[in-house]
Amino acid sequence: MTRHKLVALMPMRHSSERVPGKNYRPFGDGRPLFHHMVDVMQSCPQIDKIVIDTDSPDIAAQCAEKYPDVVILDRPEHLLGGMTPMNDVLLHDISEVDSEFYLQTHSTNPLMTVETLNKAIETFFANYPIYDSLFSVTRVQTRFWDSLARAINHNPNILIRTQDLPPFYEENSCVYIFEGKCMKERHNRIGLRPYLFEMERLEAQDIDEEIDFRIADLIFKQTRGA
Repeated sequence: MTRHKLVALMPMRHSSERVPGKNYRPFGDGRPLFHHMVDVMQSCPQIDKIVIDTDSPDIAAQCAEKYPDVVILDRPEHLLGGMTPMNDVLLHDISEVDSEFYLQTHSTNPLMTVETLNKAIETFFANYPIYDSLFSVTRVQTRFWDSLARAINHNPNILIRTQDLPPFYEENSCVYIFEGKCMKERHNRIGLRPYLFEMERLEAQDIDEEIDFRIADLIFKQTRGA
């Protein structure tokens, strides 16, 4: 069995509750949504192999035609539910394709560029093993309150500018890089010493709902001339 250095994982289900068929829906320049991230990953020289875990015959057929080098894993029935933890899916995937390190992303981040993904990979390996994993984040500087109307990160009596508030970092689900051994031991794609890789908000657009799809599609067309 071939052991790779870095394998990219992109799990996708055929059905989507909030945005029906989003993974293979035309996006931006007309390509199916998931094609955008496959093209980005194929342009990263440090990625040895791309693996798509799916139950979708449409996705499998499109890959066979356009991306024959992409490995398709049929998702087992016990992992098909929408409530299945992503870490369980990833554990199955890494058991099927051996690698020292893995990168996980989503088809729903179609604005992420090759340059950003390459930078994330380079950043991880430049800082490993001081940091044992990496995940992408978006800086947020705004006034947060809890459900009991208590200020979390600011003093309501001293309204400093939001850009001067200490930043919080939102996990944006664009990139995760982790060691296979650590994933098996901890059952978690985030290690004990994760590196927070900051991304520009424009590239970190994630598609969860229909309004997200429309916004990302508009941004793509306006910024990339589609």
